Amino acid sequence: MNEPLLNVENLSVEFSTRAGSHAAVSDVSFTLCAGETLGVVGESGSGKSLTMLSLLQLLPNRAAAHATRAQLGERNLLQLTRTELDAVRGREIAIVFQDPLTALNPVLSIGRQITEVLRHHFRLDPARSRLRAIELLARVGIADPALRMTQYPHEFSGGMRQRVTIAMALAGDPKILIADEPTTALDVTVQAQIVSLVAGLLEQTGMAAIWVTHDLALLARIADRVMVMFAGRVMETATCEDLFARPEHPYTQALLANLRQAEGATTAVTADAAARGCPFAPRCPAVANICRSTAPALSRAAHGGQIACWAGRE
Repeated sequence: MNEPLLNVENLSVEFSTRAGSHAAVSDVSFTLCAGETLGVVGESGSGKSLTMLSLLQLLPNRAAAHATRAQLGERNLLQLTRTELDAVRGREIAIVFQDPLTALNPVLSIGRQITEVLRHHFRLDPARSRLRAIELLARVGIADPALRMTQYPHEFSGGMRQRVTIAMALAGDPKILIADEPTTALDVTVQAQIVSLVAGLLEQTGMAAIWVTHDLALLARIADRVMVMFAGRVMETATCEDLFARPEHPYTQALLANLRQAEGATTAVTADAAARGCPFAPRCPAVANICRSTAPALSRAAHGGQIACWAGRE
């Protein structure tokens, strides 16, 4: 395995409230290597997006992240100054958000928004930045890109707006692309187009990617490895092939069982916020006494990945 581009160990995110601090993400660890696509899957509220936003210090108010390690090369992402962060955001790690309408500035033209990225990171003059922006729009499948440069977000469809945000993410020529549920707000046909577009761009550029989603079926198409999260914790990690062929954690098995139902996912599995041990214990068919009192750490799984489960341990 190549040296990881990104190495995260024991990342936690806590919110400060009047009642005290509340852990939304606990002890998340993962790596990402060059050219690899890591899929992060879990239900709404499982901490997927918070985990990724924390790496770029984009957390909401009253939230704070800490980790044993959050290394991008030799730098600790959680200790960067604002100036250092400006050099990382968009240039080394770019993000495509779920809702392109809110990700784009409604009062600035599409061309202005893309050229600002280019001028900030590469100090290009206006003429060169305009030409590069037109190239980027064409690359993501925007027809008549020179004309589209002069238009505003409200003049684009949802799928076209998402293509624009992808073009903006590519503008900095990043090493890592974080796709934070970028197809959720789109209809099924457009979703497939965006997934195919991103997959093709990753292959062409060699970028590493983290694809955050609640859709396991989507990851089967694009991911090399998968990290399954529930209630702010990592339940299981494995190669995509191994996860689908022989899932080990009961939560992963439940997700796949729902995926395979003819009518789709109908069995809800939600976290028990008061659980002292494994957060999935109240719903787990294999629960034991220790599961209710002590949360298991990640350990090596039979499929070669990792699993946070007491089942099978001595």
